[in-house]
Amino acid sequence: MTVKDDLHHLVDELDEAAAREALALLQDLRLPRVLRDAPIDDEPETDEERQLVEEACQDLAAGRMASYEEIRREFGPG
Repeated sequence: MTVKDDLHHLVDELDEAAAREALALLQDLRLPRVLRDAPIDDEPETDEERQLVEEACQDLAAGRMASYEEIRREFGPG
């Protein structure tokens, strides 16, 4: 039996709450290791950062966003 087979069997035995928790943990494993190992950002959010996030949310809600192609034209292929 393979490791993936063992994993499938374990998943089948989980109740719904445990399956939800396992899913969240497994989704994290898909992230690159550099992100998984990065320290948690524990600095408090500033008023300026909160304002910028709010403005960005308003822009998204209003459809004010640039396409990938527009950004590449303005800033180059990067």
